Amino acid sequence: MQKKIKVMTIFGTRPEAIKMAPVIKELQKREEIECKVCVTAQHREMLDQLLEVFEIKPNYDLNIMKQGQSLSEITAKVLGQIEKIINEEKPDIVLVHGDTTTAFAGALGAFYTQTDVGHVEAGLRTWNKYSPFPEEINRQMIDILSDIHFAPTDISKKNLLKEGKDEKNIYVTGNTLIDTLKTTLQENFNHNVIKWIENDRLVLLTAHRRENIGEPMKNIFKAIRHLVEEIKDIKVVYPVHLNKKVRDIANEILSNCDRIKLIEPLNVIHFHNIMNKAYLILTDSGGIQEEATFLGKPVLVLRDATERLEEMKVGNIKVIGTTEEKVYEETKKILTNSNYYKQMKKCGLYEDMNASKKIVDIIIKKYINS
Repeated sequence: MQKKIKVMTIFGTRPEAIKMAPVIKELQKREEIECKVCVTAQHREMLDQLLEVFEIKPNYDLNIMKQGQSLSEITAKVLGQIEKIINEEKPDIVLVHGDTTTAFAGALGAFYTQTDVGHVEAGLRTWNKYSPFPEEINRQMIDILSDIHFAPTDISKKNLLKEGKDEKNIYVTGNTLIDTLKTTLQENFNHNVIKWIENDRLVLLTAHRRENIGEPMKNIFKAIRHLVEEIKDIKVVYPVHLNKKVRDIANEILSNCDRIKLIEPLNVIHFHNIMNKAYLILTDSGGIQEEATFLGKPVLVLRDATERLEEMKVGNIKVIGTTEEKVYEETKKILTNSNYYKQMKKCGLYEDMNASKKIVDIIIKKYINS
């Protein structure tokens, strides 16, 4: 009887779920693999939404979500439970994704039990420890703890080599996000948001980053409010993050405007398809920069730095910071200068590399065939 590899995936947020779902589906298809799914529910409602869409049933749910909890609380809660689960299951490898506190704590818990760690989306860097915060240091620490690095691009691989990681443990796989987009985009998609836009241009906004909450977010929203009042053929759609602090700022500045629609977070199918209809995207998200590049959408990044350097090279994203003046000026420029807009309307970075299949093939080769 052929040996089975036991692979445990650990994730807890909406972005992680979007990118780990195709990996889990691929793991579950393989006879050589026993797949165990552990979620932390760092994002409870938004995670549940994704699990339902992708029909993923966790074996373990740590249910750590609590309003207003600190980063150290999240880390302690995950570590407090994950070590026991790993000791019980004894997986051959634990897979974590990206740069969340869940991913860092999951990798650290695996290290404490001397279990191999595989890092999906390894090697992204801004080299600024506080931008984004805490993600930049999370991903650097995860890569220190990891035994296998699944890098999405050649630049990510170069970052890992620069840090002294062993090249034989680094694999350029492409981006699992593209595997998800292949299943979520719909040719004849319709939605109430699309009907509301009518013949105007859709500006899709997302803003939630921890370092932006407070004055930076107020600056962003004031600039957007000013632009909507000035430019008459745009409408802004903002799926508001569930974080109460974000909601309070959004309601204070963006409510009561007939061309700004504040809506609940969308499920991933609706979000990807509405993004595909957008004229322009304003975001402080990392994953949306990748999605937008694949879709050929111009993006203004509401941050001081980005780790998505390949997207910068394509030319469809521009980092504009969070000051009211800069957000206003850069957004107005792209909305009123058609030639400038055309220069940023680019796509083509991410080929269909079947990243999830590559990752699983690498695991099988390493743990069975080597």
